[in-house]
Amino acid sequence: MSSSGSSPFLLSNIPYSNHTPAPFFGLGSEHPFANYWTSRGGLGEVVGVLPAKEQADILVDKYFESVDPVYPMVHRRNFYADYERFWSLPQEEKQVADPVLVALHFVVYAMGTQFIHTPSNPERAQIAEFYVSAAQQALRLSSYLSRASVRTLQAMVLIGYFLMNDNHASDAWAFGGVLVRQAYAMGLHRDPDTIAPRCSRSDKQQRRKLWQAIFFQDTFLTVLLKLPPTTTFSDIRPESLGDELDDYVANGSSSNGTTDTIINPMSISNIASIKDLYPSYELSDRRYIRSMWHMANLVSRTVCTPRSLATPLTTSVEHKEQLVNEFYTLHQSFPEDLTTPDDLAIRTMAEMNSRGLRQNLFFRSNFWHCVMAIQADENVAEGVAPDVKGALEAARMALQAFFHFWEYLRTDASVWWVFQHRAFEEAVSILSSFSRYETDSFEAPHGTHTRPTRTTAFAYT
Repeated sequence: MSSSGSSPFLLSNIPYSNHTPAPFFGLGSEHPFANYWTSRGGLGEVVGVLPAKEQADILVDKYFESVDPVYPMVHRRNFYADYERFWSLPQEEKQVADPVLVALHFVVYAMGTQFIHTPSNPERAQIAEFYVSAAQQALRLSSYLSRASVRTLQAMVLIGYFLMNDNHASDAWAFGGVLVRQAYAMGLHRDPDTIAPRCSRSDKQQRRKLWQAIFFQDTFLTVLLKLPPTTTFSDIRPESLGDELDDYVANGSSSNGTTDTIINPMSISNIASIKDLYPSYELSDRRYIRSMWHMANLVSRTVCTPRSLATPLTTSVEHKEQLVNEFYTLHQSFPEDLTTPDDLAIRTMAEMNSRGLRQNLFFRSNFWHCVMAIQADENVAEGVAPDVKGALEAARMALQAFFHFWEYLRTDASVWWVFQHRAFEEAVSILSSFSRYETDSFEAPHGTHTRPTRTTAFAYT
């Protein structure tokens, strides 16, 4: 007996009806982090299973190619500085390195492995799961449940996405709860100008990017699972992540945004021209982050919160119209390269700007999925009926993003669990919308009564 007031993906029993534990989503009956570790091995045991440096380089490059564009929360220059420094250490010094750094490296390897095209999918999954187990063990050795840092939370965000992609949605949901609690404990949800005024500008921006990544993950996983949002308390404004680029490089430290910058006027970052100090995509990344942030703010308030209590999204016909208009008004404020569905523009991005293409696809998929949910919303008590045409059009726009993903970035599209499940819900929504037509005959030309068929629905898609 499933609980009618919870997620359709949630297959837990009604409280107290059964004392036998049940998997939340019908998945994840095994612990997601396989135990390869002994009780006394320590960090040396984890370091001992590092891949060869050449293989690690490939996986890190793949991570920054496929994952970083969608969730740009890791300071790339500082990551590479830490990465090269770690690999240059003798083996005995690696074994006493910061375990959180080792954890971040291993989860980057795990995510990179998921996006490597290999003839054997089971072998790829096994290797990736081994790397994420090593990341989890390194986090455990760092006592991450009682202490945390920017690196800790970056590793935890990535572990969450890894678990989703590895078909462990239940584990990802539970792990995300720990992540959000740790973020709150760190004060990551607070405006860094208020809570960390002595922090360098680079570190403040890093904190903002990381909070947005946690907020984004929680909000849009909540949309899929119809469960309560957790990241509901924050006083950080999206605009506080400005376009000032003099804060990008922490030239006195490669701590990935964990300590104040030490200014050295003779450092190469002060001598070199400003265009060499930051990636060419840094400004477009910040526009993408702010856009996703604004959208997540709106979605958390208007979709996630009412859904968590199984209440309609709209309270009246006027409220529904106002809410749809609010989404469309916000859409008009976003950069065109994030919102365009034009086939030629998408093809050009695929050839010239794959980073921008990934951001465009994730933005469009999330936005139109939420509009679809609002248009399909029904509140019988208040006379609010589903807008079938509006829901169909929004679902079509969302699915178009998935079809573009599949056409131009097929390996990536086959990995991202969240993207696939949104597309599945959109297809179901289209069929449900046409089912409404099937139950209500309408007046066709010449006075005949006809109904669209399910084949018509697929053709429309």
